[in-house]
Amino acid sequence: MLRSLTTLTATTMLATAAFAANVGEPAPAFKGVDVISGKEVSNATLKGKTAVLEWTNPGCPFVKKFYGAGAMQKFQAAAVKDGVVWVSINSSAAGKEGNMKDAAAAKASIAEHKHASSHYLIDADGVIGKAYRAKTTPHMYIIDKDGKLVYQGAIDSDNSADAAAIAGATNYVTAALAEIKAGKTVTKTSTQPYGCSVKY
Repeated sequence: MLRSLTTLTATTMLATAAFAANVGEPAPAFKGVDVISGKEVSNATLKGKTAVLEWTNPGCPFVKKFYGAGAMQKFQAAAVKDGVVWVSINSSAAGKEGNMKDAAAAKASIAEHKHASSHYLIDADGVIGKAYRAKTTPHMYIIDKDGKLVYQGAIDSDNSADAAAIAGATNYVTAALAEIKAGKTVTKTSTQPYGCSVKY
């Protein structure tokens, strides 16, 4: 048992270190088709803009926590209003919870949950998710105007699935975006993501 716990702890530490190593480096290359516009979204299209990547799965209780309360939509709308490109990414594989079989299914989910993000990408083969090592829904990333990853991790400081906890939590994403807007360096660059596992 002790050996298992030691191994688990070592693995967790290694994973956290791997995430942190990416911050400050160029964001991994990716491309996908926005189900709303039908246009390609990639590092190239985000060039010169601050971007948020949000891993999502409508069946996950932790995602429901934010969308059910209307909180994620408010975060998205506020960021987009400030010129940030917000990209929601669904990496649920075929047959797994939250999978979007096609653009029509994704559009229906977007309408149902009133997404206010700039783009929504279906990543059913998990290529984008694995490139970023996205582990949970939600798992959040921020890319700066120079194409560098400046934040990865949890959306906020409360890892419960209780929507009532949102108001009292520290939102790491909005705090980082405020610092970027003010021309400051992001203070907290990496946190441990929480939520449901990405359904690769």
